[in-house]
Amino acid sequence: MNRSLKKCKTLETFFVFIVSILFLTPQMREEILHKATELFLNLGFKSVTMDDLAQEMGISKKTIYSHFDNKTKLVEESTMDLFWFISNGIDEIMALKKNPIEELYEIKKFAMHHLKGEKSSPQYQLQKYYPKLHHSLKKKQFDIVQGSILENIKRGMEMEIYRDNLNVAFVARIYFSGAISIKDNGLFPMTIFSNTQLEDDFLEYHLRGIVTPKGRKILNAIINSNQE
Repeated sequence: MNRSLKKCKTLETFFVFIVSILFLTPQMREEILHKATELFLNLGFKSVTMDDLAQEMGISKKTIYSHFDNKTKLVEESTMDLFWFISNGIDEIMALKKNPIEELYEIKKFAMHHLKGEKSSPQYQLQKYYPKLHHSLKKKQFDIVQGSILENIKRGMEMEIYRDNLNVAFVARIYFSGAISIKDNGLFPMTIFSNTQLEDDFLEYHLRGIVTPKGRKILNAIINSNQE
């Protein structure tokens, strides 16, 4: 009887050991990160708790905390992971060397898809609840966007679909400023403006200010095609 009991305890210890190893793997960490990102984008950084995440994944909070010290750390890693994923995606789109006007629409489509339409206003929530992280992210966004938009403008000018008298540095910075501003829920409340419409209107506003008659034909064709 004692021998059987001892054997059961040994098996139980072994089982716990195996389970603990499984939950501490890099794969589990990635799964937590991806599920957290999904919940943050859909419900908001403030709304989602560690309990919500644990329940959604069918794991314990202890497992989450074994990978992330606290919610702030999880928000930080989730945000930066998504940022670099989208940045790499933009690089891949730009590497295709598409028509610069079409390129901007492809980038917008890609970003909106992976940001889940930004229905929880993630940028606004970061600024309100995680200001240090928001400030750090904004600096990184500026560097990425500036590089991308500067290249886009210069290629558009070379192809004569953007005006040749543009102040490239000014246009690039005003584009970034506008792209950030439309995510401010105080300026553009979701009760009045949908994120999808805001993104569409902003991009059209930007392009109509810099295109040539040749570029305008391309822009109108894309807009008409998107409305069909």
